[in-house]
Amino acid sequence: MSGHGKIALVTGGGSGIGKAVALALAGAGYQVVITGRRQAALDAVVTEAHSAMVAIAADITDAASVGALFAAVKARFGRLDILFNNAGTSAPAIPLEELTYEQWKAVIDTNVSGVFLCTQEAFRIMKDQNPRGGRIINNGSISATTPRPNSAPYTASKHAVLGLTKSTSLDGRKYDIACGQIDIGNTATPMAAQMSKGVLQPDLSVKIEPTFDVRHVADAVLYMAGLPLDANVLNLTVMATKMPLTGRG
Repeated sequence: MSGHGKIALVTGGGSGIGKAVALALAGAGYQVVITGRRQAALDAVVTEAHSAMVAIAADITDAASVGALFAAVKARFGRLDILFNNAGTSAPAIPLEELTYEQWKAVIDTNVSGVFLCTQEAFRIMKDQNPRGGRIINNGSISATTPRPNSAPYTASKHAVLGLTKSTSLDGRKYDIACGQIDIGNTATPMAAQMSKGVLQPDLSVKIEPTFDVRHVADAVLYMAGLPLDANVLNLTVMATKMPLTGRG
């Protein structure tokens, strides 16, 4: 499943899951473009890659910035084969009634509108290129199906991503664009650092939760990316085996 000659774009590529996936794609032979808001963080990943990688700073909540990003990718490479919609954010874990509208909107703007804007731009490139088509992979999260306490904005956003994944998969068929989603539970990244200190459970107890190595997420995305366009993983869950998700704990 070599990515030799294929162009991949990873959003939120400066840290965590995005960084791990970008490095794995580059190692598999893809020409990788990473994006995020912090140019310095992106440049550090490029330095670490030891292979061809391009960093283009962009704000995925801004339509003009997203348009400029995809225009730059098309101008440089002439096509786009893989889009990993990974960039995301969350709100403070406080009671729903204490959240501000600004905190709610910040999550929705990034996790939903940002994914839509990038998907739309990817469609515009992928449907007209030769060979036609491509693949879009969305980072959904366990929260796409199962909430945590005090997580209304994040949970709502990831449920929306699940709907967007399904619509993208359906609407992309006529252009040979495949779309799937990876739902990740407790990978060991800075965003999940609180798991090792203890997190609030549905019964209002606080418990330490297990995590797993982010390289397994990268391997899963590589598998999804490497499939021929007549095959698709619509949904894939990768989680710490003993995390409290299935059943009653």
